[in-house]
Amino acid sequence: MRLPSLLLALTTLSLPGCVVSTFEGPGEPPRVATSPQVEAAKANAATREAAAAEAAGQPAEITARHLLIAYVGALRASTSVTRSKGEAQARAVEALKRAKAGEDFEQLVKEYSDEPGAAERGGSLGHFGHGMMVPAFEKAAFKLAPGEVSEIVETQFGFHVIQRTE
Repeated sequence: MRLPSLLLALTTLSLPGCVVSTFEGPGEPPRVATSPQVEAAKANAATREAAAAEAAGQPAEITARHLLIAYVGALRASTSVTRSKGEAQARAVEALKRAKAGEDFEQLVKEYSDEPGAAERGGSLGHFGHGMMVPAFEKAAFKLAPGEVSEIVETQFGFHVIQRTE
């Protein structure tokens, strides 16, 4: 069902540098579109972060896979997720133990991950650089050596177990 254009106009707030739409589809958070100047500043910051990381011996980009265990109230958690935060953390501990014991990570993703589409791609996130992931996730992923599995990483999306692939 589409809102009349007048109502849609009333549900959109314009601020310098961004447009925040307060009406999205059911269950979707509001979207923020930034200006070209904000995007350029973000790109410059990411370039500086990548250069600093390389100077510190870290690569500019890595590849990794992860499994995500969400809970009620986590950002973008599916409505089918009914576990509490404590239950999600216990499930993440279980998945981590199995990953550290050498079980196939892609199989663990299929069994544990709540991220839509993760099972089909084995939890792969492809190549990503500095500034592309939430800070806690990025910090943990870039500390890993290829093939290494992280400890549990908590973000606003839930609990992650990360495996760096290269």
